[in-house]
Amino acid sequence: MATVRLVSYNIRSMRDDRAALARVVRRLRPDILCVQEAPRFLFWQRRRIWLARHAALVPIALKRAAGLELYAGPRTTAASGRHRLLSPVPGLHRRGLALGLFDVRGVRLLAASVHLDLVAEPRRRHAEEVADELDRVRAETGAPVVLAGDINEQPGGPAWDLLAGRFQDAGATAPYGLPETFSAADPRRRIDGVFADEGIEVLRCGVPDDPDLLADYPVATDHRPVLAELRV
Repeated sequence: MATVRLVSYNIRSMRDDRAALARVVRRLRPDILCVQEAPRFLFWQRRRIWLARHAALVPIALKRAAGLELYAGPRTTAASGRHRLLSPVPGLHRRGLALGLFDVRGVRLLAASVHLDLVAEPRRRHAEEVADELDRVRAETGAPVVLAGDINEQPGGPAWDLLAGRFQDAGATAPYGLPETFSAADPRRRIDGVFADEGIEVLRCGVPDDPDLLADYPVATDHRPVLAELRV
């Protein structure tokens, strides 16, 4: 068994204070970092690699698709990384799923990053597509699954509740720190979450409330990060 530190973080294309963003990630010491709104336009690869270098991480899914990225920490190796685009919705940004098969100190874990839509109907439909795809990949790899991301919806909404019905809502299973993730400057809603297979023990999950982190959150990006400590 191993304890895995997994972080979900919407970084708003690194349009804010990059130094503060790197400080936050370094202090969180993730074994796996699941990013939403990774840079995907001008110099997008250079920006993603900048974050990796300044936070002592390795990017494993360097593709523009859907603005998603996965990073491996110093204790972690990545066996594979892939993207899957979700069904298109005319007039809306194309959504997707980034998946990586990781080894953390001898324990295998499949981690996925997702950013669901602002519009309710495709958000619900894509949540079901994500859950079905993770069922398929779990069966293919035999590894337990953790999904992390910006759901754009709070608990009680149809997309969130669909995921919470197929996985553990880690923030509800073992609350830790602060629950609200948006906005970073004035957090009032829990719209970012981590969802873990039933076979994974959730030790704690939430927004860390260390004073140094709290000072950097509002300038690093518009979301707060979610840290989940998981025993796999």
